[in-house]
Amino acid sequence: MPVPEVLVTLGSRYVRHAPGGFGKAALAARRLDPHLRDHPRRRVVRVRSGDLFAVDTRDLIQRYLYLFGVWEPHMTAWLRRRLRPGDGFVDVGANIGVFSVLAARLVGDAGRVVAIEASPDLHRRLVGHGRLNDRANIRALNAAVSDGRRTLTFVLASSRNTGANSVVPYDGPAESTFEIEARPLPELLDPAEIANARVIKIDVEGAEGGVVRGMAPMLDCLRADAEISVEVTPERMARLGDSVGELLAVMRDAGFHVYRLANDYAPASYPPALSGKAGVAVRWRGPVTGESDLIFSRVDAETLP
Repeated sequence: MPVPEVLVTLGSRYVRHAPGGFGKAALAARRLDPHLRDHPRRRVVRVRSGDLFAVDTRDLIQRYLYLFGVWEPHMTAWLRRRLRPGDGFVDVGANIGVFSVLAARLVGDAGRVVAIEASPDLHRRLVGHGRLNDRANIRALNAAVSDGRRTLTFVLASSRNTGANSVVPYDGPAESTFEIEARPLPELLDPAEIANARVIKIDVEGAEGGVVRGMAPMLDCLRADAEISVEVTPERMARLGDSVGELLAVMRDAGFHVYRLANDYAPASYPPALSGKAGVAVRWRGPVTGESDLIFSRVDAETLP
C-alpha cells in the first residue's frame, strides 16, 4: 500500500531531526527507504555538516543524504577526527562529492582537496556541489586511476546506485557505459598535493588493487601521519585478477598497519550509528573476506586515536 506523501515528509523529518532513536530504524528500512527509491524526490538538501546537495532519491547515496543527512556515518565521523585546517585530502572515486565537500570544509581555505571521479556525469555534479557550497579549495578531476596508462570501460548496472560504476566484468544488462583513460595516482597529483595529503580515500568498486599498486611509488613521499582509507571488495577484486592479500602486502611493506572501520549500507543501521559512537577504527589482523573499509596508518595501536 503506497505511503501518503505527507507521511513520507513527516517521517523523514522525524528520522533526521527528532532526538533519540525510537522506531527510526524500522521506519527508515520498511517504509521510507523503499518509498523514496520507487517514488523519487528531487530536492536541494542541507546535510548534517551544513553543506548543500542537489539529490535524486532514486539513487542510494542521494537517498540517504535526503533521509539521514549523511552518507557512511562511520567514515564521516572518522574524517572529522583526522582532518584539520591546512591539511590535504585526496578522494579517489569521489562520486557527487559528499566526502570532498566535507573535507573542503574541514581543511579550510589553507587546505586542499583533490576529488577524482571517472564518470563524466558524476564529475559534473561534483563540480556543481563544490560551487554550490563555495568550496574554491577543491580541484576536481574527471579521470580514472589505475597502475598504468590504459583505457578503461566503466559499466553502470542501474542508476539506483550510481556508486556502483565499475570496471569489473559484468554480464548483465547495463544502463550505461563509458570509456576513459586511466593513469597512476602520482601522475594526477602535483608534488605539493602528495606531500601534504593527510588522508587519501579510495573507493573504486573492485579496482582498488590497481589503484594501490600505482600509488606504491609515492607512499614514501607522504607525510608521517598520512592515512589511507580503502574500501576493498574481495570478490570483485578477484574478477580483475587482484587480491586483498597483495594490497595488504603493498601497504605493510611501506610501513602501514591495518585497521578496520565499521560500515553498513542497510538503512536500519544508520539511526544507531548516528546516535552512538561512530568512526572508531580497530586494528585488523585476520583475513579480509567481505566488503570492508580498511584504514592504513603508521600508528601502531589497537584503535586509532
